[in-house]
Amino acid sequence: MKKNLLKIIISVLAIFIIGTFYVSLKKTEIYDTKNLVGTNLDNFELNSLNKNLKINQELVKKSQYTLINFWASWCAPCRAEHKYLINLKRNAKNLKLIGINFKDEKKNANKFLSEFGDPYHYSAADSEGKVSINFGVYGIPESILVNNDLKIIKKFIGPLNQEEYTSILSLTN
Repeated sequence: MKKNLLKIIISVLAIFIIGTFYVSLKKTEIYDTKNLVGTNLDNFELNSLNKNLKINQELVKKSQYTLINFWASWCAPCRAEHKYLINLKRNAKNLKLIGINFKDEKKNANKFLSEFGDPYHYSAADSEGKVSINFGVYGIPESILVNNDLKIIKKFIGPLNQEEYTSILSLTN
């Protein structure tokens, strides 16, 4: 009798475990941040990379448009997009750039900006990556275009390219 009860318990438990795995494998939830477009930017505050300044949403409100770029010195794709950021700073009339240095050492970030040029009007440090998560960042580089009402206009996942550069210029000029 005890052996039969033990067999039934083990069988039910095995069916439950297999059923749980089967149901879990059928889910197709992909992490997607496209739903951020059209929403308002949440409040945030970061320390400036080099100045005694707080980088926050109030700073974003001062410009007609702001491109918030998440980058790091160790990020190879960040190097590829850097020329487009430099050109945006030169050519976009109504746009300010905020660079958020993601999980990086301050000295490495400053060396990168010194070597390749500083495209940012403001630079912030998110050394632990905690604030970036609130922006929906799950890899770098990523960029978010925001207007002065703090509305997210567009999110760019991956390095900016010529097409996205042109798109940003047309949206902001």
